[in-house]
Parts: sequence; structure tokens; C-alpha cells
Amino acid sequence: MIPSFDEFGRLPSGVHKADWCEITGRLGTNPRRRLLLEGLKTALDSLRAAGCQRVYLDGSFVTAKEHPADFDACWDVQGVDATRLDPVLLDFSAQRAKQKAKYSGELFPAQSNATPNTLATFLEFFQAAKEDGSPKGIILIDLGRFP
Repeated sequence: MIPSFDEFGRLPSGVHKADWCEITGRLGTNPRRRLLLEGLKTALDSLRAAGCQRVYLDGSFVTAKEHPADFDACWDVQGVDATRLDPVLLDFSAQRAKQKAKYSGELFPAQSNATPNTLATFLEFFQAAKEDGSPKGIILIDLGRFP
């Protein structure tokens, strides 16, 4: 279940499991957000077809921000068949321009290091506010139960 946003417009600390219906109902509140959800659904379909079971949703899309620019997500590599994975999901060139063009967001392997200067994985990195490093929440999407 997606909890209420805190006083900073973020989810409270933790990994919050939500199904697609809840995500679209709670986060698809305007045309911009619904457009981002269309791109996210396309990415989730592609990841599921390659065997991915879990995706973690983050970024300004999972905040109270009315018009987020995009979404950020990371996907669990366990069980993923690289030969069935859309190559765009592994193209991080030009600030992930191809991912943004195709999916309206950025997606990273969850177990990869988020930056060269840290040992934090994307899954860990996404759970810290970029402003001050304080803990914040993200959303877990179970693709085994995805529509």
C-alpha cells in the first residue's frame, strides 16, 4: 500500500509494495502523470517478458510534485534473461536519452552501483533523499502480479 506523503512531499522511509491499480489511482492524477504511467507500463511489460520479477519506482514521480519530468526505477536482475531484455534498458549513454524517449523515464539494474564514487546500489541510492541523504520511501512493483 502506498502511504501518505510526508511534510516534504515524499514517501515515508521503506519499500512500499503496491499493485498497478493502486499506482495508477494514486499517482496518475493528471495528464502528465498518466503519460509517464504509459511509458512505465511499457517498460514493465518489457522487463517482465525478460523474466524480471521486481521493479522499484522512485524519483519525483513518487512524490507530491504535480508535474514530474519523468520517473526513475531500478529493476532486480535476478532471473532476467539478458537475451530477451530490450537493449535500450542497458543503454545509459547521453544521460539515458534512448530510455527517456522510449519509456519516458530512466531504469537501472537495482544491484549496480549508483555512482562511481559510492558503493551504494541503485536500490539503496533510491532510498535516500538527494537533498540531504535522509531516508525516504520507494514503491515495489511485483511483476509476477502485474496486469
